Amino acid sequence: MAQKNFIVNLFNDIAPTYDKLNHILSLNVDKSWRRKAVRRIVSNHPQTVLDIACGTGDFAIAIAQAGVPTVIGADISEGMLEVGRQKVKALGLNIELRLDDSEQLHMDDNSVDAVSVAFGVRNFEHLQKGLNEMHRVIRPGGMVCVLELSVPSNPLLLALYKLYFLYVLPFFGGLISGNRGAYKYLPNSVLHFPKPAAICAMLQEAGFQQVEAKSFTLGLCRMFTGTKGR
Repeated sequence: MAQKNFIVNLFNDIAPTYDKLNHILSLNVDKSWRRKAVRRIVSNHPQTVLDIACGTGDFAIAIAQAGVPTVIGADISEGMLEVGRQKVKALGLNIELRLDDSEQLHMDDNSVDAVSVAFGVRNFEHLQKGLNEMHRVIRPGGMVCVLELSVPSNPLLLALYKLYFLYVLPFFGGLISGNRGAYKYLPNSVLHFPKPAAICAMLQEAGFQQVEAKSFTLGLCRMFTGTKGR
């Protein structure tokens, strides 16, 4: 897992172009993944959702627009948060985006109904510690929903995936953002992320029950969910 200072500097640097690049390089498929995750979150009727590693706020915004009354976003990159705050203000939404460390949250125990994370847990320095924190702040009966990029199991698709992620994405990402290193790190972070079974095991170790993993788009993305026991 990446070191925290490296992640902060990386995302502060690419924050101004992050949204544009994210949607272009994912061919906008990421939006459909978020919609599916939001439907899963709101099906539990949460009143308060904490969106961890919220970045520029896309997931937090989608959750608020789905009708959740209180949405809080937390991230360690002030640059990403500032972009997010401008988006939230333009949309007239009541979302608080705060600077906070996902592995050591400044929140009380049992204080939110759900925790969401979209494409952020692979950037945690200590993944298990971050998952433990999610469990701590969720109220009994609440849920966690983690959306993360994944590696497809089909050999042909995997070969095309690596070609795109290791060569095409760094070239165009670096060209537009001016930081090719960032767009070499991001795909590598996906390729070296723990397998779905390992993530499920870590969620269970954190204390979550009814842990499930669901695959989207031939395994390009996976949604992990779990509930906190009453």
